[in-house]
Amino acid sequence: MLSDRNRILVDSIKRLLRRGATSHLSKIVNKTHAADLSVVFRSLSLGEQRRLFNMISDIEQKGVLFSELDVDTFQDLIEDMRIEDIVPILESMQADDVADLIGRLPEDLSKTILDKMKRSESEEVEGLLRYEDDTAGGIMVPDFIALKEDVTARDAIESLQKEHSDVEMPFYLYVVDEYGKLVGVSSLRQLVVVPPDRPLKDFMSTDVFSVQTDMDQEEVAKLVARYDILAVPVIDRTNRLVGIVTVDDVIDIIRKEATEDILKMAGAGEEFVETKSIFKSTRIRLPWLFASCIGGILAFFIIDRFESSLLKFAYLAAFIPVIMGMGGNIGTQSSTIVVRGLATGRLHARDIWSVVLKELTIGLILGLVYGLLIGSVAQLSYSMFSLAISVALAVVCSMSIAALVGSAVPMGFARINIDPAVATGPFVTTAIDIISVLFYFVIATTLLGV
Repeated sequence: MLSDRNRILVDSIKRLLRRGATSHLSKIVNKTHAADLSVVFRSLSLGEQRRLFNMISDIEQKGVLFSELDVDTFQDLIEDMRIEDIVPILESMQADDVADLIGRLPEDLSKTILDKMKRSESEEVEGLLRYEDDTAGGIMVPDFIALKEDVTARDAIESLQKEHSDVEMPFYLYVVDEYGKLVGVSSLRQLVVVPPDRPLKDFMSTDVFSVQTDMDQEEVAKLVARYDILAVPVIDRTNRLVGIVTVDDVIDIIRKEATEDILKMAGAGEEFVETKSIFKSTRIRLPWLFASCIGGILAFFIIDRFESSLLKFAYLAAFIPVIMGMGGNIGTQSSTIVVRGLATGRLHARDIWSVVLKELTIGLILGLVYGLLIGSVAQLSYSMFSLAISVALAVVCSMSIAALVGSAVPMGFARINIDPAVATGPFVTTAIDIISVLFYFVIATTLLGV
């Protein structure tokens, strides 16, 4: 949902666009932060987006807007732009943001852009493009402050003032040896409170949290969040310092990974498809719903197998939705808790038996409570004790097994290094629906003597 501030901004810009009030639009656009403009862009047509973009006078603001736009919007926006107009904007951006954008463009276009950029800028970007997008190397910033161990506090401060004034994260000063290997770190606060002639090696911290270039970005985000640091240094296999991952990138990673997990759990793919065309959205969702389709067909065959029971006791059909619904709900709860626990590090794949046993126990207790309740409704409605027991036992079995499946499947996936989020959504709920129907009819036909 849009905040009140953004909603007012979107409504105002749309109204001015309809009126053709160019001068007022230009004032608003140039006073509005690019991050807020990116929200406005989602509600505008491509032509309107280009009109607003051309009104931005500050080239750095254009760069911020580029980095805030989703991939499809960015590609559409630059489609008719001249390379000569794109390059200066990219050169004003951080190298990691440029690499992220260029890495998603067609190869020939990205090569043309890199050839037109300044050599120093393009080399930094090309260096980042060597790494996978979702690794520490792919998201790191190659601009950082690194000095030798023997440099004094006074010289370090002078270096900050003269050579590193434009560094993105000046709060940490990394200390390297003669081979560029990371040996320590000093905070900006430490640097200004020690005597000016004291060398870095005397007060630096040697207990440095660092990550290697091939570490998954989600693990990097967990490390930064766990230790409450503003940046984490990135080293190569020889322990040489090659970049840093800053907290603003970590926030983006956490948001992105959480969104991906939620969408996977809902069976809607990995990307936020509402920003895409109807055809693309349909194509992404289609395969995920196939599991539900197959599950529905299997449930049909199970129900058909017990057709004689339904013909004799038609009231059995009345309790199918509630039994399937209760099982599906607790299965979704269990799988959501487990998937999120695995994603945040609160649960580990090695804890599979304790987690599954706990969820099974919870499912059994809840099943007994709701089995008694729904069984009582069956008894009051039809005055048949055998039917009430059948419904109650079916609810207990459905909810217990649903909790078992909802926790065991994602934990099992995590154990074999498969993303546990894909185990939820249609897969878990469909399996639970089939099991619930099967148990219900087996129990009912046994107790009712059909």
